[in-house]
Amino acid sequence: MTVTTDKPTMIEFRDVHKYYGDYHALRGINATIKAGEFFSLLGPSGCGKTTLLRTIAGFEGISSGVVLIDGKDVAGIPPNNRPTNMVFQSYAIFPHLTVEQNVGFGLRKDPRSKEDKARAVDEALAMVGLSGYGKRAAHALSGGQRQRVALARALILKPKVLLLDEPLSALDKKLRENMQVELIKLQRQVGITFILVTHDQEEALVMSDRIAVMFEGEIAQLDDPETLYRLPKTRAVANFIGTMNFLPAKIIAEGAGKVEVEAQGFGRVILDEQKQVTGQTSPGGCTIGFRPETATILFEGQNAPDRESMATVEEVVYYGDMTYYDVRLDGTSEPMRLSMRNTFGRPVLDIGTRARIGWSPGALVMFR
Repeated sequence: MTVTTDKPTMIEFRDVHKYYGDYHALRGINATIKAGEFFSLLGPSGCGKTTLLRTIAGFEGISSGVVLIDGKDVAGIPPNNRPTNMVFQSYAIFPHLTVEQNVGFGLRKDPRSKEDKARAVDEALAMVGLSGYGKRAAHALSGGQRQRVALARALILKPKVLLLDEPLSALDKKLRENMQVELIKLQRQVGITFILVTHDQEEALVMSDRIAVMFEGEIAQLDDPETLYRLPKTRAVANFIGTMNFLPAKIIAEGAGKVEVEAQGFGRVILDEQKQVTGQTSPGGCTIGFRPETATILFEGQNAPDRESMATVEEVVYYGDMTYYDVRLDGTSEPMRLSMRNTFGRPVLDIGTRARIGWSPGALVMFR
């Protein structure tokens, strides 16, 4: 998914702070969210992502700063008068009402005729793939169907922004994965801005145009999923987004857009400066990071595409399509995680096996 820069801004945060007594929940948030964007707020519990979402909805006031929706400062505007709607983690479905009564609940004070309201309910149900479910009792629905009803109830009011507070967390793995795809399709269909709160890194990577990774009330990095994964700006972001291996290293020389380092297990490596995610002016210690899939075990007859190191297999975890190996590179003190796809004829190595590891300097990122 990509976001074009020419899209207008739908949400803007300007130096937003939020205090609960002495607790500083949001610490100078500055960010923009484009119209029609699928945007995710990602981070561990307590990082401020839900608080930030609720400031958009109007359920939380801010201590200082400005929140703009479609160019308008929304300070003092109550939730029911904002161009937003929210799907909660619990769905908040009324069990004593039918599906169509739940979906049409927000139209109670709408001046349209009964027939027009019924037509709007049918359209909303069709949008989420629940045509024909209108008369069904809400308590008789599956988890995935209740989630769809909650989406239809939010979308029937035609908000400019749909806020999603971990709406898939209660679903089992298979259904959750299916609903991720359905939400992506739905967002493309309706074309409005979706803002998702999640602590699930994979979910954010799969669904989002851009992701804001939050720690302790601050945005640590805001980027598209590929940039976040391939070039995290800090070790904390690298650790939180997927899995990354870290090797202690020392800077040997810098200049002409290059950095030469001595890395445990890999030896001397020259990196482009663009592979540095933080910087300082004086040479010294650093850490080299690489993703599990960017290094490979070289089986018999295979040659390294670039560099080669020796290692010992210390743990093997078989997942069917993939095998994850913990290997200790010669000269290192901690094992590294590698992921290998189980293609036809490729053996699964035993613990204790000596293995050749192929890798490339281009896959390395330097943290300092």
